[in-house]
Amino acid sequence: QVQLVESGGGLVQAGGSLRLSCAASRFSFSSYTMGWFRQASGKEREYVASINWSGSSTYYADSVKGRFTISRDNAKNTVYLQMNSLKPEDTAVYYCAKLRSIWISSPAQEGRMYDYWGQGTQVTVSS
Repeated sequence: QVQLVESGGGLVQAGGSLRLSCAASRFSFSSYTMGWFRQASGKEREYVASINWSGSSTYYADSVKGRFTISRDNAKNTVYLQMNSLKPEDTAVYYCAKLRSIWISSPAQEGRMYDYWGQGTQVTVSS
């Protein structure tokens, strides 16, 4: 089945940076919009960013706009999330996900529109 494996999480001080990676396999990666979501302890899952099949269109939650950058390398079947100027409120488990339809565009911001999810990687930002 579809496989998504996140990596790159860890502990970082406020103001620092991390780059998350999501390695995808067992589907036609270059055909699909991909997204990043996060879930903090005790809070609901929230949308972070998404990117269309070619990487030409990207979208971000207001909370991360200007600080995070989503990108993809279709030759490597990998989507990335570069996180700069991290804040304690960015602390969460970060998940990558595959949009369920190739006909749905990258602005999709609802988790129910994604059909496969990775296991997540923990990002902890200390103050």
